Amino acid sequence: MKNLQFPIDFVFRISTFSNDFTATDAYGHTVGYIRQKMFKLKEEIKIYADTSQNQLNYTIKADRWLDFSAAYAFYDANGKEFGKIVRKGWRSIWKAKYQIVDDNGTPEYTIEEENGWIKVADSLFGEVPVAGILTGYFFNPAYKVMDKSGTKIARLKKIPSFFGRKFQVTKEGPMDEGDSERIMLGLMMMILLERRRG
Repeated sequence: MKNLQFPIDFVFRISTFSNDFTATDAYGHTVGYIRQKMFKLKEEIKIYADTSQNQLNYTIKADRWLDFSAAYAFYDANGKEFGKIVRKGWRSIWKAKYQIVDDNGTPEYTIEEENGWIKVADSLFGEVPVAGILTGYFFNPAYKVMDKSGTKIARLKKIPSFFGRKFQVTKEGPMDEGDSERIMLGLMMMILLERRRG
């Protein structure tokens, strides 16, 4: 996931028992097919080159069973760890907040939800029979990615869609080429966690 052509679209599949989605770039080329097995106590996400699942490019693994403060490590195709995303524990209950760290454990980027009230409204109206399936058109949370100086470099936003299955990542500022993999993997893992939370 280098030399990415933004925006990057995440489109979830709703016809499978797995929590999976396809990421495509501005030209419609597949950046990755992300597959999460359901009902696992310890998360393990596979990122394939495409939907054929013939080429595994990355794996993301949780360091513990389901937990508010779990860390999710990034591994390349050779099994080498090169960073992780860490959920900021109880501080993420109201507004989602995560940190992306490098392979030495040094924090590099922060992902933060822009407005916690949108998620609350989405969750509440999602419980209303029939109307709940339409919340994907009205409540669309957004998340900003900031570097250590607080400069916004990327933004992930839920796009109005049936069942809330579409998201888009836009580039908002300069992004180090070597960090694009960690940022994209971090956003992929985060959106899987946040969709599960509602």
